[in-house]
Amino acid sequence: MTTIHLIGGEKGGVGKSVVARVLAQYMIDKDIPFIGFDTDRSHGALLRFYTDYASPTVIEDYQSLDIIMETAAEQPEKRVLVDLAAQTHFPLANWIDESGVLELADELGITLCYWNVMDSGKDSVDLLSKLLDQYGSKLHYVLVQNQIRDEDFTLLEFSGVKDRALDMNAKLMVLKRLYTPIMTKIDGNDSSFWAAKNKDYNHLNALGLLDRQRVKMWLNHAYSQLDLLDV
Repeated sequence: MTTIHLIGGEKGGVGKSVVARVLAQYMIDKDIPFIGFDTDRSHGALLRFYTDYASPTVIEDYQSLDIIMETAAEQPEKRVLVDLAAQTHFPLANWIDESGVLELADELGITLCYWNVMDSGKDSVDLLSKLLDQYGSKLHYVLVQNQIRDEDFTLLEFSGVKDRALDMNAKLMVLKRLYTPIMTKIDGNDSSFWAAKNKDYNHLNALGLLDRQRVKMWLNHAYSQLDLLDV
């Protein structure tokens, strides 16, 4: 059966949508079939940048969330990618617990993998600790250290929380920071990462030759990390 990839991390602004976009582009470039679901009604990144692959999901609606599991069961040849907006853990957890999602997933052979996207701050460490307290080894985890603001994850390293996660067979990924003006241009162009590294736009926000090269280098590093995770 397939894997449902939940791209989360309750704290806002840590780069969940960027990780979801990188995963989507990786799957496209590697010819890995997938279906995307986007829970962010105001800034849905998958819906905006990968329209052909994604559908909206209402996080407060059990029937809307049910489609995620039904899709995984009915199309086992495809990965399922879910971009979780900030502040959605509570309704998601209610759905998981009250619907017996983990038990059903185990019965069907579906893997649930939670990508916990983090910045270097204490809030991210505390939220990861709460996640582990709640679900323990019932979920698979990828800890994404997003260098969006800082490369120093000392707080995580010495918190004991990372060690707890590793004891539960969590995997690690480092996402390097992409030069901010480049990301601003990409978002302003409403472009996928493929378009950002390959197309020469003829407008004010066009990416220059070296901008596109930086995107390629950044994606190559991210892809090398994903290759090790066996997505």
